[in-house]
Amino acid sequence: MRLEGKTALVTGAASGFGEAMATLFAAEGAAVVLADVNDATRVVDAIVASGARATFVQGDVTDRAAVHHMARTAIDDFGTLDIVVNNAGAAHRNLPLLDVSEEDFDRVYAVNVKAIYLSTLEVVPLFRSQGGGTIINTSSTAAIRPRPGLTWYNGSKGAVNTLTKSMAAELAPDNIRVNAICPVIGETGLLETFMGGPDTPEARAEFTAAIPLGRMSQPIDVARAALYLASDDAEFITGVALEVDGGRCI
Repeated sequence: MRLEGKTALVTGAASGFGEAMATLFAAEGAAVVLADVNDATRVVDAIVASGARATFVQGDVTDRAAVHHMARTAIDDFGTLDIVVNNAGAAHRNLPLLDVSEEDFDRVYAVNVKAIYLSTLEVVPLFRSQGGGTIINTSSTAAIRPRPGLTWYNGSKGAVNTLTKSMAAELAPDNIRVNAICPVIGETGLLETFMGGPDTPEARAEFTAAIPLGRMSQPIDVARAALYLASDDAEFITGVALEVDGGRCI
């Protein structure tokens, strides 16, 4: 029960890394607000059936009114907001950099970068009023060791890492910790987007060949890292971009 008495907001929580984080946070005692443009009712129902507390807010993280509603739901339903995980993410298909459309570029930067800005506008005043809080941003190994074909996505995650460190430095006097998690390619709904083609054994072999531990990340790997950063065990950890990558960035 490492998060007992805390409330967490997790965006992009209907599947993948977000689902795993929300589920693990709830199992560790947190009340959880799951936010996603897609329906997360299935995940909420499973959490509630386990005896934990959770609710779902459907909304777009690139829309400030929707982000405000997400944060207010935590306060209105559970009385507090202690942990925010900016996990919702978007990627363009693995393509040569000149072949990525302007529409896809704008969407990637809106979801991966602007959403953190909007979240910060909404939650930092809340955290300041209560004496602190924790922000976790889902980044990527793409920010540290980028692959060709994902140039604009790589850049968006580079921005996430820089924002995380700058936010951590500026918000530390308010007892607000800010960290990032950098997963290597994982078994989520974006897998084929990152691959640039079908998920085949041959494609997987190509990608896992660059990972010393010999496999892709799993949602639970990322959830366990997020749990640590969200917990009081990490009370002296801020400004870190934690690589959850099987050694990819070595």
